[in-house]
Amino acid sequence: MRSVPWSRPRRFRNPLGAIVTLLAIAALAVLVGLLQPPAPRLEGAARAVDGDTLRLGDARIRLTGLDAVELEQHCTDRAGAGWACGKAARDFLASAVGEGKTLCRSEGRDRYGRTLARCSVGGDDLGDAIVRAGWATADLDYGLALAEARLKGRGIWAGSFDDPAEWRQRHGGESFDFWGWLRGWFAP
Repeated sequence: MRSVPWSRPRRFRNPLGAIVTLLAIAALAVLVGLLQPPAPRLEGAARAVDGDTLRLGDARIRLTGLDAVELEQHCTDRAGAGWACGKAARDFLASAVGEGKTLCRSEGRDRYGRTLARCSVGGDDLGDAIVRAGWATADLDYGLALAEARLKGRGIWAGSFDDPAEWRQRHGGESFDFWGWLRGWFAP
């Protein structure tokens, strides 16, 4: 009986060649990352649009690493009373920005055309300040600030609230779109 050459599983004949190929691909990826131009800087007087969005000149900037309650969103305190936590989050960001010069480092764009950035005023990270004060949920970048806000019952953590992404989805606002987010990284 004759064996069919394509019926057997193929194995790397030279494992060293496969390793060298993988290392070359990894080195190329690192090199491309190093050759990227520095992230554009935006600076000047900013104003708070909501709890995680700034207007700096003509640029609309969405702070990365966090998700603040929406401007029209309401929360419930421990006694069960509703309160305008979205407006309080915006007011906190407006206070944090103040009259100082805001410096933002762009990290791309979202599907709505907003600049995604990390911003600071006087060297203080605005994202860290918002999360630490309890006005936003956050990813791992602000994990310690989030833990502190929750532990101390600050801001939205003083009672109950709807997750901002879920609130937007129920009220017809934005919701996370992975493919839109990914396209934003490659948009000019």
